[in-house]
Amino acid sequence: MLGLIITLIIVGLIAGAVARLLVPGRQSMSIPATIGVGIVGSFVGGFLGYLIFGKDSADGLLQPSGLIGSIIGAIIVLLLWVNLAGRRAI
Repeated sequence: MLGLIITLIIVGLIAGAVARLLVPGRQSMSIPATIGVGIVGSFVGGFLGYLIFGKDSADGLLQPSGLIGSIIGAIIVLLLWVNLAGRRAI
C-alpha cells in the first residue's frame, strides 16, 4: 500500500510537471498542487483509456493509467484549472 502511494506521488509529480511545461501561460501553482493535478490526471487518463479502449473493466471505471495517459489527463485537468481560475479572478 505504501508503495502504491509513493508511486502515485512520483507519477503525479512527473505528469503534473510535464503538463505545466506543455500548457502555455503562467500557472501559479505550488508543488503539492502540481502533484495533485498529476494524480487526478492519472485517473482521468485511466477513465479515458477505459472509455476509448474498453479494457480493464474488471478493475472498474476509475483506475490509474500509465505515464502517457497520466500526462494527457494532467493536461486536460490543468486546462480546466486554468479556465476556472481565470473566470474566478474576473
